[in-house]
This record gives sequence, structure tokens and C-alpha cells, in this order.
Amino acid sequence: MMGIVIVVAAVIVLLLLITVAKLHPFVSLILTAVGVGLAMGMPLTTIAPDKPGIIDSIKAGLGNTLGFLAIVLALGTMLGKMMAESGGAERIAKTLINRFGQKNVHWAMMFVAFLVGIPVFFQVGFVLLVPLVFTIAMETGISLIAIGIPLVAGLSVVHGLVPPHPAAMAAVGIFKADVGITILYSLIVGLPTAIIAGPLYGKWISKRLPKKEVPAEIASQLVLHKEAKDLPGFGITLFTILFPVILMLSASISDVTLDKTTQLAKALKFIGDPIAALLVATIFSFFSLGYVRGFSKDKVQQFANDCLGPVASILLIIGAGGAFNKVLLDSGIGTQIAEFAKHSSISPILLGWGIAALIRVATGSATVSMMTAAGIVAPIAATIPGTNVELLVLATGAGSLILSHLNDSGFWLIKEYFGMTVKETLLTWTAMETIISVVALGLISLLNLFV
Repeated sequence: MMGIVIVVAAVIVLLLLITVAKLHPFVSLILTAVGVGLAMGMPLTTIAPDKPGIIDSIKAGLGNTLGFLAIVLALGTMLGKMMAESGGAERIAKTLINRFGQKNVHWAMMFVAFLVGIPVFFQVGFVLLVPLVFTIAMETGISLIAIGIPLVAGLSVVHGLVPPHPAAMAAVGIFKADVGITILYSLIVGLPTAIIAGPLYGKWISKRLPKKEVPAEIASQLVLHKEAKDLPGFGITLFTILFPVILMLSASISDVTLDKTTQLAKALKFIGDPIAALLVATIFSFFSLGYVRGFSKDKVQQFANDCLGPVASILLIIGAGGAFNKVLLDSGIGTQIAEFAKHSSISPILLGWGIAALIRVATGSATVSMMTAAGIVAPIAATIPGTNVELLVLATGAGSLILSHLNDSGFWLIKEYFGMTVKETLLTWTAMETIISVVALGLISLLNLFV
């Protein structure tokens, strides 16, 4: 298990570089990635496609991470900026506060995130909804942690457990599970899990940390206050936010109901891709929350330019997290863990959860850990009579969410947007992800007694 020892050492070194040496996280992550590559015996230069060099692995990891996220965060931030400038975010925030009450608004954020997150990627749902979190936190004076943790809990649960998310759908195929039953079980397990990890834990931990304010630089772009009479209507604002969700949901439905070779199915698949959906929704927001509200074309262009500045530093740090993650994967640590765990004699549900959890902790990738664990456990489960493959999908997904830390780009996304220190992010985001994983496993095991 030398791989695990190297991962633990790398995380300790990374923490020391950031917190004690006060080195910038971007530089710290790249340095640690190089160290891990050297410790694992990776070649300095690429020998073959299956044996990439350290620097090539870093470049591939950073590029692959930003290839999707850079576009998503840029378009999502523009959409958020239009919501802020038009007063749309404030309109929805005021409506949620009025409907649910100030004391219960964190519950509202969890349910909104759970519903919005079903058809969209975690990062897409986050950039769509984070302006609401910022606005509500500033309107109510509640700690950003108490509002933000329920949001990311709702998004994370559906990302890891609920089809049609890619990893969950792939696991359904590998285990030969029924999609409809898997979705039903995922909702039964997912909702109480999100409640415990989100509103309940978020409220508890927010009281034990210094009150967290919205970061000033991001707030200046995504949170603006207007007179009530100047705010746009609730309906058009809600539709603008949900527009990309509707497009992505249409693509998911077409995958199940339409012949994939038809032009309609291809068109829906294209327009429902997260990047295409966000592009269409952002352009729509220029009209619905921009020109219609009296903003000139020059003003809308200025909004789009101004909001991208604060995102640049965030993107670099997230990209470096992706580079660190890629080196861990290319070094073979995940394969070592998988080989070690595959000879275990525990039940398939615990085995799927355990292998996914180990690979997640070592590599930082929920998708990779879920796919790897599913590939290992599926042939084992096929030989054991009575194995509930739908619950096995959920157990593998739950394991893939555990203990998100410094090798996960999602860790840095939450840290930078919420303006937290590494310690605060470990106590909030990392703890929340671990609660999701453990609580979901408990509920899956309980459900396994009855179905």
C-alpha cells in the first residue's frame, strides 16, 4: 500500500505549503503533483501513451479540467452577473425568504439545489445557484456557510447517486441495473441524506465557525441591491435560471424516449449539452434581464467583461487541482488500491462502497472512483445470488463522494467561491461530503433489508 502512504504524505506537504509556507495554492498544487510523480516513479518524459511523463500529465490534467470548467464558469458567471445587475437574484431571494421565512431559507436552498441538480452537472448547478446564496446571505445576515452548505449538499447528492448523471448511468449499465428502480431508490436514499448533510449539518457547523461573509470581490459582481419597484418579475427570472436546466433535462429525456439516430434526438442532445445549454441561456439572459430591462448593448457587454476578472484566479487554482488529480491517476495509485481491495470477501454493497471510497480519497475523482469500483465489483456481484444491483449502484456512488480534499478540484471551487481557508473548507465541504457518503451507505444497507 505504498501508494496510500505517498498520497497521505502529499496531502500533508500540500497543507504545510499553503498554511505554513504561505505559498499560493496554484504553485503548491503543481509542486506537490511533481513530487507525487517522482515518488511513484513516473517517467520525466512521456515514454508511451500509457506511460505519460510528469509534466505531460500535469498539462493534460489542467487542460482537461479547464476544458469544461472554464467555459461553464465563464458562461455561468455572465448569467449570474445579469441576474445581479437586473435585480433578478434579489427578486428570487426575496421571494424565497417571504415564502419559507428567514429561519427556513436554508431548507429552501437544499430543495432547490436537489431539483435543479438532477439534470445538470454539479459545477453547472453551482454557478447557476450561487448568486442566490450570496444574495440571501447578504439580505438576511445569515452566515454564508449556513446557506451554502445546503446548496452544495443537494447538488452533490444528486451528482453522485441519481441517474441520469454520467457516472451513475454508466454504473447502471455496468451492473445491468434497472434505471427506473435505481432512480426511485436514489430519491428514497438521497433526500434524507441531503437533509442531514445540508440544512442540519450546515446550521450546526456555521455556529462553530466565525461568521462567513460573502467575499467582497465576487459580491461586487454577483450581488447588487435595487428598489423593489425596479426588480424584474419572479416568473421571467426563474425561467431564465431554469432555462439551461430545461434544455439539459430535454436531452436526458430524449435519450430514453427517442431513437438516437433521428435528427430530433441529435438536436436535443446537442442543445442539451451543458456548454450549449449555458450558452443559449446566457444569450437569452442578455435579452430577458438586459435589453428588456433597459440596458444598452454596450452596458451588457461591459457586464460580461467585468465579471470575468474575479473568476481568473479561481480557474487557475481549480486547474492545478485537476493537474494534481491527473498525476495521481497516471501514477497508478488507483489501480494499486483496486487490486488490493478486489480480493476482499465482504458483501458486494460494502465492497463497492469501500473500493470507490479508497480510490476517491487517493485520486480525488468521484467519476473515476465510481467507474473503477463498478468495473471491479460487477463480476464479483454477478456470482453472488440475491445481490440488489440497483442498491449496488447507489453504494458505489456514495463511496465515490467521501472525503473530498485537496486533490479534488471541487474542493478548490467551494473554497474560493465561499472565501474560506483550507481548514474551514475541510470542516465544511469535506465533512459534508463524508456525511453524505456514510449516511447514504447506512440508508442503503437499511433499504437492502426490505427490498
